Amino acid sequence: MATLAVIPARGGSKGIPRKNIVDFAGKPLIAWTIEAARRAGVERVLVSTDDPEIAEVARRFDAEVPFLRPAHLSGDDAAALPVVLHALEQVEADTVVLLQPTSPLRTAADISGSLKLHHVTGRPVVSVARAKPWLFTMSEDGGLTPSLPLQDRRQNAQFFAPNGAIYVAEAMKLRNGESWWSNAVGFEMPAERSIDIDEPADLVIARALLENGRNRL
Repeated sequence: MATLAVIPARGGSKGIPRKNIVDFAGKPLIAWTIEAARRAGVERVLVSTDDPEIAEVARRFDAEVPFLRPAHLSGDDAAALPVVLHALEQVEADTVVLLQPTSPLRTAADISGSLKLHHVTGRPVVSVARAKPWLFTMSEDGGLTPSLPLQDRRQNAQFFAPNGAIYVAEAMKLRNGESWWSNAVGFEMPAERSIDIDEPADLVIARALLENGRNRL
């Protein structure tokens, strides 16, 4: 089955200016995702961007950029699914894997493992990491309300949260109105590979995690 990786990388970013091409350990941030997808054996790796400079960088690292994304899909509130559907209007594929460029520590093995899980189960796959259930809402006066009843926070219970790194689905089902969340299964990734870069502090943490991982090799 033909697999298409879609890497969404719009030009605007508030927390970190030019975030998708900021330097990360000697390479533009987006390059880590392009190279991981290539090493995972994904047949086609496409970057969806509205920004000519990002397009140039993506092509330099051997990604396809057959179009520039239209403005109505490039704002702060642009959702991922319409961006993927727009890409599928331009490129045929059986399986689509959405890879956010802000997850540079995701490996080729994570991508190939997620794709294998999709092919074995026939279900959408969402990458997840273990999460702590101790979440509260806070009222205007500072009062805390637990998000889960205290009795549900058992010591042996396991909780997971999407880490934003990998989403896999059948292209036809996405076109027919389904999403990655339609009867999805989770692909677990460790916390040290699950960081999603949004703020400058995330870059500092990710660089430290990368260096620590290199030292263990």
